[in-house]
Amino acid sequence: MNILIVDDEALARSRLRTLLGDCQDTVRSTVAEAANTTDALAQLTPTGGRAFDLLLLDIHMPGQDGLCLAHAVQALAYPPAVVFVTAHADHAVSAFELDAADYLTKPVRRERLLQALTKAQRVTRKAAPAPAPSVPEGDTLLIQDRGRTERLPLAEVLYFKAELKYVTVRTTTRSYIMDGSLSELEAKFAPRYLRIHRNALVARRAVRALEKHYDPEEGEGWAVRLQGLTELLMVSRRQVAAVREELAG
Repeated sequence: MNILIVDDEALARSRLRTLLGDCQDTVRSTVAEAANTTDALAQLTPTGGRAFDLLLLDIHMPGQDGLCLAHAVQALAYPPAVVFVTAHADHAVSAFELDAADYLTKPVRRERLLQALTKAQRVTRKAAPAPAPSVPEGDTLLIQDRGRTERLPLAEVLYFKAELKYVTVRTTTRSYIMDGSLSELEAKFAPRYLRIHRNALVARRAVRALEKHYDPEEGEGWAVRLQGLTELLMVSRRQVAAVREELAG
């Protein structure tokens, strides 16, 4: 396991590193450290492979606290498991609402840490990214981009969104603009893309979460989170049930 210890106290980080060394006979690991949320986010990779399998995360730190960091990492393409390590027991409910693998109180004992590592391993295995599906030849889009024509594999497209006279095509790394209509795209790629709004189609494989969200234009409602993106896409009321079904099945 690749483990990142996040704690503003150097002594606490050293103590956890020593305990992890004592657990090496059962759980092999490599360990890095961060003294605050900003430092931790700089070490986490939002795209590409999994940078860390596990965060051992303090809650009370200067600046943004550990709960804020735990919420932020959920937007990563492959978020690490989170185990909170804190001197305060009064944040346990909030921690588990963020799907924490475990919640340890200081001083941490080796046996208790080993239990948490075992839980985190199970979470990490469940969340391991599935291999990319093979794309039959011809499943590509032709994008006219700044005077050149580019062939874009459909497997890279996370969503289509209608913007005035054009359609925005979004991948994990960039956006494109193309002519056409969502209705045509929906009819052509229905098995792979789900209509979530009158102005948006999303890749079924990328749907990760359905969340309560406030939009300045549409007010209180629901939004979908896609793997690999931090932005949320609004879901119309009539499509909420379809998104729930996609998540369940």
